[in-house]
Amino acid sequence: MARFTLPRDLYHGKGSLEELKSLTGKRAIVVVGGGSMKRNGFLDKAVDYLKEAGMEVQLFENVEPDPSVDTVMRGAKAMAEFKPDWIVAMGGGSPIDAAKAMWVFYEYPDTSFENLITPFSFPTLRTKAKFCAIPSTSGTATEVTAFSVITDYEKGIKYPLADFNITPDVAIVDPALAETMPQKLTAHTGMDAMTHAIEAYVSTLHCDYTDPLALHAIKLIHNNLKKSYDGDMIARDTMHNAQCLAGMAFSNALLGIVHSMAHKTGAAFSGGHIIHGCANAMYLPKVIKYNSKNEEAAERYAEIARFIDLKGETTEELVDALIAELRSMNDQLNIPQAIKNYGPGGVKADESIIDEKEFMDKLPETAKNAIADACTGSNPRIPTQEEMEKLLVAVYYDKDIDF
Repeated sequence: MARFTLPRDLYHGKGSLEELKSLTGKRAIVVVGGGSMKRNGFLDKAVDYLKEAGMEVQLFENVEPDPSVDTVMRGAKAMAEFKPDWIVAMGGGSPIDAAKAMWVFYEYPDTSFENLITPFSFPTLRTKAKFCAIPSTSGTATEVTAFSVITDYEKGIKYPLADFNITPDVAIVDPALAETMPQKLTAHTGMDAMTHAIEAYVSTLHCDYTDPLALHAIKLIHNNLKKSYDGDMIARDTMHNAQCLAGMAFSNALLGIVHSMAHKTGAAFSGGHIIHGCANAMYLPKVIKYNSKNEEAAERYAEIARFIDLKGETTEELVDALIAELRSMNDQLNIPQAIKNYGPGGVKADESIIDEKEFMDKLPETAKNAIADACTGSNPRIPTQEEMEKLLVAVYYDKDIDF
């Protein structure tokens, strides 16, 4: 038996933010990030719509990128004091992910973060509040997923929390919010979405319900991401739908070791964070090559290549064509191919902010943590410690390794 879970209602298209007026309740807390929603007027609109619905509204602002355990606990405390019956999270993946975790601690203040690390172990939610998610970026798709990524800065580890309980009740996918994304963010979130769709399609848990979502998302992203990056707003609106479709696929089929590696390298080094979408973009080609040693995975990668009209006679040629196309997309989007060229903000650099010696010193621990990540279990191949270390070295130097 398998399960397929999505939000109860998903509103999409320009102007769909107005559907906040249809929510029924007494109090709503709005969780947002660093200010882009306020600067562009969307936060005020959301608050006004909620008040029009007859609710008292409180804000929890300034959720940082890569939200921390501390931020989650502060938000849960604010909720405990305000007692909302709606949690409305809007912005990029960070405020929505943070709000999902806050939700758990609001309803179950005696639980611990350690209790939530085990996948699909959450207590039953909606005893106090329902959840509405409104994305402003076209990548994480957290508005439709059963996932939240929270960073423990003391340990330098990102934890993917997973449970169908934290799938939002309502998702509002209004492309107007995404039209304000800067170019770099458009690139990184777009390749995050591409990784979601590809990993979902080759996941060991893929099924007839997730496959069409993943394939259509891949085609939309392939056809529209570069145009969106260049400022085409029609393409950007399409990307907002594409990332949501990719999210529907991976929330139910789960992911693979591209995400395991991104989670465990993102906050592990003193030089700075590796932005999640950029990490996925850099790691995806190497992981495809590694996974293609699995015959079933290789054929599914070949199916993706055929679906987006890449050329090749054999399965191996099609897999190589897919890898080459993804690397070409990285080049077009100004994304480096290797950690050694990862500079400020993910732009190509002669010298990485991730120190080579520190990376190598931490290699065994990083590899061990990546293997233990929740996303590893649904990957087509389960890497050994040696294989994961080789993969990490390959993505640092952009080396080809025969596995």
